[in-house]
Amino acid sequence: MWFGLAAEQGYAAARSALVALCTGKAGAQDYVEAMKWHLVAAELGDADHQKGLGDMYYNGQGVRQDYTEAAKWYRMTAEQGYAEAQYNLGFRYDTGPP
Repeated sequence: MWFGLAAEQGYAAARSALVALCTGKAGAQDYVEAMKWHLVAAELGDADHQKGLGDMYYNGQGVRQDYTEAAKWYRMTAEQGYAEAQYNLGFRYDTGPP
């Protein structure tokens, strides 16, 4: 409840905590709820959450698996200098979808 209140007021660390709780890192898995919080932060330009959205679309967690949408989010993150997203994007272009 407290993380939710803080996240709704724009506190970035609370959004990250909610994603961790929702994806099973610290509790039960609720990918739909994790997507909600990733999207809020990603739309504000947060590279970690943009990469998280890319991962969720790539793996089909909380959404229909969509490699094109995953690449879109990886690209946004990569353009901000996020090395892991740059690697993910380059790897996907090199090998294609699994």
